[in-house]
Amino acid sequence: MRNIITPTPTGGQGSEEPVDAQKALETSDTNLMRSLTFDISQVATQAGAQALRMQLRPHSTQARQEEPGKAYTTDVNDAIMDFLRAKVSAINPLNGFWEDGGGDRTPGNRFWSLCPLDGAINFMRNLSEWTITIAILEVNGQGEVYPILGVVYAPALGLMYLAARGEGAIRIRRTPQGEEKREAVIPSATRSLDGSMICFGMSYFPEESKQVLEKAASLAGHPADIKRIGPASLDLCKVADGTYDAYFESALHSWDVPAVAAATAVVWEAQGTLERWDGGKIRWSSDNDVLATNGLLRDELIPYLTGTPGAGAGTGA
Repeated sequence: MRNIITPTPTGGQGSEEPVDAQKALETSDTNLMRSLTFDISQVATQAGAQALRMQLRPHSTQARQEEPGKAYTTDVNDAIMDFLRAKVSAINPLNGFWEDGGGDRTPGNRFWSLCPLDGAINFMRNLSEWTITIAILEVNGQGEVYPILGVVYAPALGLMYLAARGEGAIRIRRTPQGEEKREAVIPSATRSLDGSMICFGMSYFPEESKQVLEKAASLAGHPADIKRIGPASLDLCKVADGTYDAYFESALHSWDVPAVAAATAVVWEAQGTLERWDGGKIRWSSDNDVLATNGLLRDELIPYLTGTPGAGAGTGA
């Protein structure tokens, strides 16, 4: 297991080995990713402690919508977002924040993408399933945007997931005895929908919720259980670590991008799959349906989501 949260020394002077410029550049970027992952894991820990204190205080159980058709939010969101922005900007300003409009799509540009509270309703109702997420999105040579680093922290559960491109993914959890355990994140080996554990996400909007419930109903009788807990970032990480075998949602919106981006880095680095229902790439600038799997259930599950159940029977690897 790679140690992705320990910064790597850059080395000393005096080496007489010939320098490979490309290799040196790649090594420098790897060291930067490791350093950033370590630093932002500390930021997430600090932000999580603040948010957890806020949750433990007496508060209203009602989340609010800033305007119709938008995500639910709380006063905690604003306070934690201000904290996150200040902290990550001090670490490295990169090319700005994705939430400010995505900025210049010049290849190589990188943007912070922050979610101060994924699972606002869970938070307000004093449930433990909510997260703080930090991601870095990068523009590739084709002008496409991908998450290359992600931290997903669930303070009330004592769980943190970290991933950086090419470095794998790890889970840090606190045991009931207060010990810290660091473990490689590996998806399940479940090869069939029969007996599997599937989870799904719900929308605020009736038609989107109806659609995803119909898909869940079509699966009935195959998985051992179909869960709905949320939030999306935590459910996706639980696909990455093998708790669930797959996750699907009919509509992830622009405000979901920060949380989903961080979790996507974890899923991909754990060697799981995450894509749209039709197998296409996630579009980070628009709405998406989304499917994450352990990689083994993908072909069997897609027909249920696209309306052709049975078409993928027997195709699971």
